[in-house]
Amino acid sequence: MAKWMIANKKADFDGLAREFSIKNITARLIANRLITDRTKENIQCNEEAVKTYINGDISFLHDPFLMKDMEQGARIILNKIRDNKSIRVIGDYDVDGICSSYILVSGLKLFGAEVDCVLPDRIKDGYGLSIKLVDEAYEAGIDTIITCDNGIAAAEQIAHAKEKGMTVVVTDHHEVPFELGEDESKKEILPHADAVIDPKRSEGDYPFKEICGAVVAYKFLEAMSELEKGEGPSEEEREQFFYQKLIFAGIATVCDVMELKDENRVIVRESLKRIPMTDNKGLKALIDVNGLDAYNMTGYHYGFVIGPCLNATGRLDLATRALSLFLEEDAAEAAIIAGDLKSLNDSRKDMTKSGTAEATSFVEKEIEKNGMPKVIVLYLPEVHESIAGIIAGKIKEKYYRPTIVLTKAADGGAKGSGRSIESYDMYEELSRCKELFTKFGGHKMAAGLSLPEENIEILRTKLNENCDLSEEDFVPVLHLDMVMPLKYIDMDLVKEFSILEPFGTGNSKPLFAQRDVSLLSGRIMGKNKNCGKYRVTDEGGKLYDMLFFGDMERWHDFLKDKYGESNVENLYSGTTDGTMKVSIAYQPDINTYQGRESIQIIMNDFT
Repeated sequence: MAKWMIANKKADFDGLAREFSIKNITARLIANRLITDRTKENIQCNEEAVKTYINGDISFLHDPFLMKDMEQGARIILNKIRDNKSIRVIGDYDVDGICSSYILVSGLKLFGAEVDCVLPDRIKDGYGLSIKLVDEAYEAGIDTIITCDNGIAAAEQIAHAKEKGMTVVVTDHHEVPFELGEDESKKEILPHADAVIDPKRSEGDYPFKEICGAVVAYKFLEAMSELEKGEGPSEEEREQFFYQKLIFAGIATVCDVMELKDENRVIVRESLKRIPMTDNKGLKALIDVNGLDAYNMTGYHYGFVIGPCLNATGRLDLATRALSLFLEEDAAEAAIIAGDLKSLNDSRKDMTKSGTAEATSFVEKEIEKNGMPKVIVLYLPEVHESIAGIIAGKIKEKYYRPTIVLTKAADGGAKGSGRSIESYDMYEELSRCKELFTKFGGHKMAAGLSLPEENIEILRTKLNENCDLSEEDFVPVLHLDMVMPLKYIDMDLVKEFSILEPFGTGNSKPLFAQRDVSLLSGRIMGKNKNCGKYRVTDEGGKLYDMLFFGDMERWHDFLKDKYGESNVENLYSGTTDGTMKVSIAYQPDINTYQGRESIQIIMNDFT
């Protein structure tokens, strides 16, 4: 059962409501999203901050040149273009890597570069830049490598490229590797590239660290464009290029689970606004094959429809297939590729379901034998290594423990992915035992790693012995905006919540609490009987429709424990007397049916 935490942030709600012509409740919601430090409430939620939150556009995006090495890297590439040197972009096989590679390749071509692109094979090459990819570039006569969404942890590979006389520019957004001193201080370990551009570097004045690789690539091209003003493409060509490519920066921001704060929120909002006007035939085809309406897309469609189709290529095929979709100029061919991507994703879903069941069985046996570990480390040699991260995420959600899923690597040893919980910095904890790995990287909430099979048990033991999380850390926290009786919900209020969009990580949908909601009747719905619809009422007797899409087994167990099995049966037969009451965490929503709109309640949790 989650621990409910209700925000209690302070601001001049009435004043903000008057200034921006919004309701007091909406002003409170905005304050909850802007204020991260109670000692800075007056700064983080002043009129200017709220204005930016509500009306922020691309004029609010930060200056690319504030990133360390940005100007240096841009000048290097511009000089290489003038000298007709061959350039190779090396990206990654996930959505961020695909989008950042597409943005970079398209932009470099716009400026007249002789450029190609290689995305690593997840199984043969592994993550990011490798010695093999460096050697292949050198043998192909490539003069300059520019990385995107990788490179910050590729010190050895970049040193190898430099030994061969190649120029290397890194554009990345991942955590900078470090060494811990005796006093636990961190010393950054930077690759010896000609330029290392990463907002997470301690050097530089970039004000917002949490941008994805595609945004770094986008800003790199903005820097090139600024330095090359008056030469190269026309102003109209540049304007159209950046208008279109911001769409892909927004897709990558959502799919790489960046927090929708600061400029990320502006980028995603602009991306969703612009996607109906995309001129990219591949993206249009992907929207069509999934039956989406470009004029009514949300962050959900980026993260759970578009993104998984792109990711599936890097998992079960080659990510270059997704990149070729975005580079395709023929609409008919783009439709074929988009169909292939959707089919791959459907296969990936089946594999994930099977792999998650195997992982769950493994954990349950471990719990029965040794109790629940603080850090779950699973070795599932038969699971396809490409879905290890997805399974790790699902196991983490089920048990709310930091989870690492390892599989047998095609080239020997084991490799896998980890997903963490809020109170556990996975990258830092893995750094403490990095001698066990042949390769690893990531950030606080996720990581990728490779290691010899014989080190798996050592890793499991070390991570659990070093873990200082308490039992309280293993209770998921559900952050609620406020207690709000159902009677306050009306159509105008729910529609006004649209100014808070786009919703996603770091900018969640409004979530409220209400005590003692009476259950009057219910029915189980869905092909797999995995959701319920209920008629409920509040203390004033007003009736509402309430939907629940969560764990139905847990919901029914809760009701049976509290009210008895016969009352649960009465609920579904419509003969309950209204004495079954629950406190709910809920989101108000608008149901549209045959052109008519009505308010409905979505229950997220209960107690």
